[in-house]
Amino acid sequence: MNLTKTALLLAIAGGVAACDKQNLGVDRFVDSGDLSKLEAGIWIDPNGCDHWIIDDGAEGYLSQRLDKYGKPVCSGAAPPNTAIGPYKRGTDPI
Repeated sequence: MNLTKTALLLAIAGGVAACDKQNLGVDRFVDSGDLSKLEAGIWIDPNGCDHWIIDDGAEGYLSQRLDKYGKPVCSGAAPPNTAIGPYKRGTDPI
């Protein structure tokens, strides 16, 4: 029982520590670096709107594409529920 409680406390502490990111534009995992250096692809949601997507191996990033007025970009670049582009090239092989 103590092992279970210890594991739970460690998991909670790790989760709280992960939320304490000062700069959200930086990956602080094993291959840490600036997120702007990762290659993004596009995922088209079920409504046909675009989202930037990066698969960094153990982590992934997703954010909606917005135009300069803050409205969703729905380009029709691919069918809904499709991912296109180099989104799996986020991490160099170690």
